[in-house]
Amino acid sequence: MDQDDRRLLPSITMLQCFEAAARYGSASLAGERIGLTQSAVSRHIASLETWLGKPLFDRVGRRIVLNENGRLYLDRIARPLSEIRAATRDMLGHGSGRVVNLATLPTFGMRWIAPRLPGLLMHDPDLVVNIAARIDIFNFAEEAFDAAIHVGPPDWPEVEHDLLFRERVIPVLSPALAQSAGVKAAQDFLRVPLLEQSARRDAWQKWFALSDVPFPAERAVSVMGHFSMLAQAACAGAGAALLPSFLIQPELQSGALVAPVERALAEDRNYYLVYPKAKLQMPHFVQLRDWLLDEAAKEVSAEYG
Repeated sequence: MDQDDRRLLPSITMLQCFEAAARYGSASLAGERIGLTQSAVSRHIASLETWLGKPLFDRVGRRIVLNENGRLYLDRIARPLSEIRAATRDMLGHGSGRVVNLATLPTFGMRWIAPRLPGLLMHDPDLVVNIAARIDIFNFAEEAFDAAIHVGPPDWPEVEHDLLFRERVIPVLSPALAQSAGVKAAQDFLRVPLLEQSARRDAWQKWFALSDVPFPAERAVSVMGHFSMLAQAACAGAGAALLPSFLIQPELQSGALVAPVERALAEDRNYYLVYPKAKLQMPHFVQLRDWLLDEAAKEVSAEYG
């Protein structure tokens, strides 16, 4: 067939319904996701199967499961559909101004990006940066984000990873508590209440081991869900907390928190800016990227000298 033969191009709605149903294993869930009724999704899938002359799903009870034809077809069309979505989203963005949508971890966005953002916007008031909190890895082809902040190993699939900085965790506490408990060396932290984040239940154990200080197995440690909670509790004198140094620079500079012992726990957690490679063709995204990398370089320089 000639490449211009219209029989080679099923409608986008047919393809979208097929792809969504394949992803969710349900015409009902696919309909909820793309804004159509279950019957409409089923009709479009049936029309596509008629168009191709092959069934794409096996019906198992109330579920639909891709058969071999469906798997082969999905493998070929999924990426082109994602590219069409991304290209269209970018073009819509170009038409509505110089907008960049950034997903970030809540604490990182609140304590690191937001205080620095006025500096960027002062130099370019026409640039609009929308920031939303996201925790989990997502598919850029399905979300309206240009980039995201990722913490951990460089394992976000199908994106570029720009290293911002490596995380250093330090023990901090209020100056009043440090003075009253006489905290001057690593072993002195055993004299004050200990606080740690729920995702890092062994942080104090690791830090004391790094400091060659035996950590009592029965020692109680209070656990909190977020770094921002830990920082507030430590500032209030509730105990000593292990916190990423770059997230508590305002408290360290103001004296609300002190770090009597200069020993950092180098966690295997790096902060990355991640984005689809095609975003490098967007000048306003490149501007934001360059700014983030520059700010991160300043952070590293200030921390390590």
